[in-house]
Amino acid sequence: MITLRPASERGKANFGWLDSKHSFSFGSYYDPYHMGFSALRVINDDSVAPGAGFATHGHRDMEIISYVLEGSIAHKDSEGNVEVLPAGEFQLMSAGSGITHSEYNASKTDPLKFLQIWIQPNTLGNTPGYQQKNFGQAVGLTTIATPTGENGTLQIKQNATLSQLILASKSEITYQIATDRKMYVHQVAGELNIEDQQLTIGDGAKLTDITTVTLVNPTDTQATALIFDLP
Repeated sequence: MITLRPASERGKANFGWLDSKHSFSFGSYYDPYHMGFSALRVINDDSVAPGAGFATHGHRDMEIISYVLEGSIAHKDSEGNVEVLPAGEFQLMSAGSGITHSEYNASKTDPLKFLQIWIQPNTLGNTPGYQQKNFGQAVGLTTIATPTGENGTLQIKQNATLSQLILASKSEITYQIATDRKMYVHQVAGELNIEDQQLTIGDGAKLTDITTVTLVNPTDTQATALIFDLP
């Protein structure tokens, strides 16, 4: 079964300095029908004004992935990591037993756009950790995060895999989903067709009880999506 999560129906929060769209319940946005999907708990589509950002705050027992779409993030945390994430970069912060951090738009003039993704870990009280990497923009499926950290991927504390899909115009890819696994697709750029469902920017799709699915880019431009393989 494929269930579409339209971008237009996401929760919204606008604080002036932050314009955020929530695929799942978050903050003051609560929808009992959209509390997450399997271990995937949050996908926030955040736009941050120049020089603004999230002051120091805490997390625990959550795998937090940031993917920078435009601009750059200035990150600082209680583990001593002080980093700048440019566009195209993925960051994985394992909150574990507890971590505090801040993240700001690193520019005083340019906007910042990034996806904030939370995945619930399958073990609690872990030692906090930090990983950061640019995986490039190769056409096809690029694995970003795995439970083992194999082949230079980010190592996530959950039996889940995150991949970046970039499809050239008028092309398609067939994806195998293991029995008893679920898949979530978040559309980052362009357009994809999943069977009879059309995804445009910001749309999501929940896939359950499916073992083979074909993703098609029917347009004349490149398409980008994030693919979550979930327990």
